[in-house]
Amino acid sequence: MYKEGNSGVDLAGEILYLQRFKPETFPFIMSSSIGFVGVGRMGANMARHLKLDCNYAISAVYDINQNAAEELASELGSKACQTLAEVTFLSDVIVTVVTDDAAMRAIYLEGEDTLLQVANGKTFINCATLSPGIHREVAAASSEAGANTLEACMASSISHAREGNLYLMVSGDSDAFESNRQLLEDLSIKLRFIEGGPGKAAEVKALVNMVMNINTAGLAEGLGLANALGHDLEMICEVFSQTGANSRVLETDAEDMIARDHECWFSASHAAKDSGIAKGIAEEKGLRLPVNDATKAQYDLMTEAGLGELDKSGVAELTFPGRHEFTNT
Repeated sequence: MYKEGNSGVDLAGEILYLQRFKPETFPFIMSSSIGFVGVGRMGANMARHLKLDCNYAISAVYDINQNAAEELASELGSKACQTLAEVTFLSDVIVTVVTDDAAMRAIYLEGEDTLLQVANGKTFINCATLSPGIHREVAAASSEAGANTLEACMASSISHAREGNLYLMVSGDSDAFESNRQLLEDLSIKLRFIEGGPGKAAEVKALVNMVMNINTAGLAEGLGLANALGHDLEMICEVFSQTGANSRVLETDAEDMIARDHECWFSASHAAKDSGIAKGIAEEKGLRLPVNDATKAQYDLMTEAGLGELDKSGVAELTFPGRHEFTNT
């Protein structure tokens, strides 16, 4: 019979067993259940919100950091799975929050153990900021396996994930969206479905993060220059807020830039990745994005300097006089 914690079991034999399994014999399998793949800062807090605040059954969790998976599973009463196939088997809906395109390809498309084994009738909701291309690849492979996919791109931070206040941009199969609308609404404060099929929400998310990163880098340069000129930075922020220099990042990041408080809500390394996604999309369309390129170069520099796990506000470490060796004064 199926063995839990079966990392030493032959995977092909395990999958053969799962394919022959009769779910109707075991009613607990048939209840609505949610699995999570990728339980870092965002994924873990999404799972906590669904379980602790909304009373969803979180059936399974998986992460390449097994300790993180086991700790969250213990907290939520879930199974810390040893294989991706086990997550799919134990769950009706599988939410993924992985780091990049390579990680997405690994969990769906590469090797013997993937989420698409025993995936018929399942729904996958992919929440990470990734390229539109990988979302389309995964959607096509999932369809061949008899599964539905949605991309639910998040324009929010860790606290929003824990509170169920994400801003979600969703695309993919419209029927799957309607079937899972309540789950998506329970995760979000605002939900927008974007027509056009797989990859479309990812395109919009790339635009969001491109502009956000540009605004953040621009604010860091403005405050850094103001500091070098000897201006009172509180006064500068007030002036910015009443003029064309105003932006959402002025509200969220200015104080942290001035105080050098860069506790991570959205890392500089992720900012570099996301600006790179926008760059790749533009290149496919034959467009140049020189401001985006300059912004990406700043976040790449942070990553190379060992500052990649600071919050994106940490780009001010490169622009304020005397803060870092890369500062131009």
